[in-house]
Amino acid sequence: MTDAARTTLTYRLERWRAMTSGILETAGTTFLLLIAVRWHHAGAIAKALVAAGSSVGLLLTPFVVTYVTRRALTPSIAACRILTVGAVAFLIPLIFDWLPLFVLGSVIGMTTVSAVIPLLTHMYQLNYPSEIRGRLFSRTVMIRILTAAVFARLAGEFLSGDLSRFRWLLLVFGMAAAMAAVLLRRCPTTAIEDAGGEHPLRALRFVREDAVFRRTLIAWMLMGFANLMMLPLRVEYLAADRYGLRLPPDQIALYTAVIPNVARLILSPVWGWVFDRMNFFGLRVVLNLGFMIGILSFFTTQSTVGLWVGAIVYGISNAGGDVAWSLWVTKFAPPDRVADYMSVHTAFTGLRGVLAPMTAFLLAGWVSLPMLGWFSAGMILAACAVLLPEMAAGRRAKPAPALVEEVSE
Repeated sequence: MTDAARTTLTYRLERWRAMTSGILETAGTTFLLLIAVRWHHAGAIAKALVAAGSSVGLLLTPFVVTYVTRRALTPSIAACRILTVGAVAFLIPLIFDWLPLFVLGSVIGMTTVSAVIPLLTHMYQLNYPSEIRGRLFSRTVMIRILTAAVFARLAGEFLSGDLSRFRWLLLVFGMAAAMAAVLLRRCPTTAIEDAGGEHPLRALRFVREDAVFRRTLIAWMLMGFANLMMLPLRVEYLAADRYGLRLPPDQIALYTAVIPNVARLILSPVWGWVFDRMNFFGLRVVLNLGFMIGILSFFTTQSTVGLWVGAIVYGISNAGGDVAWSLWVTKFAPPDRVADYMSVHTAFTGLRGVLAPMTAFLLAGWVSLPMLGWFSAGMILAACAVLLPEMAAGRRAKPAPALVEEVSE
């Protein structure tokens, strides 16, 4: 198969898979946590576990990459098998209406969705030309975002009529994971080159050897912890009785999924174009400031206008974050080490993603949400300060040619 054919086939399959990703995204950001709060009346630990499901998968990515590499599996086949497990996991709380099993099924299901990310990054590195990689990725992200926005709106209205209907949502999430598995199986990939070493954390050596990579991870840890700490609190803030809002499911979906995803949809192609051309660290600082403004507006203004502004700004920033988070290692990592670099990046994302919701839900019982918002803003500013000296390294990243032939639609 020629390089052009591989790119075209991958791009076609990825556009279909983006729809399943949009549906599963709403599970992790809104509906699983909403079900835990409203139906199961879950405590802080259970809510934190549900919110951290995707992050558990990210935390396991070094082990996934090591397993796939050592057994010479193609990433697409491995990702298919992992997502099949996730599809089955979503059926557990569908059959058994018990909080511990709901938490277990939710965590396993969302874990599989995120555990395959470095395998997908390897696929993008192989099959998408570097000069248009951000553009192609952002186009599939647009489909994912549109699907997430539409599905969140419809599912929110569906649950507003009768919350016990959530079982149908779990069935849809399982079907989406199964369809994603089938599509990934057809994507052309080659096995990840084995650099030697049995230890699943062997890729951590790149943190020691690559100073730019190390400092970028530090900045990402500060910003990511702040953002992931406040993200699940959006649903808690809108749904829980003690904050006074107690919005219906369709309104919660509006502020946490529909509005942000509409903003993401509009700005996603812009950020894809910017990613291919702009100094990466300058881009990351701009996105960090956007996340900070979104958090402060959502949690400190105590108004409907603040919720709207916070949701919109978060969506705009998240559109850029989609591309930057998923593809930034392709600008700096050696081509044969992209999966390893990405596994380190996703593992640290998973670490903060597990710890941040735990921290958030525990602190929310002691301090006000506006105070937590200001604390998060301080962490994001510290992350920007770490990134500013790296601007020169960003200029040395692989540039995009001015003119590139478009991939066949």
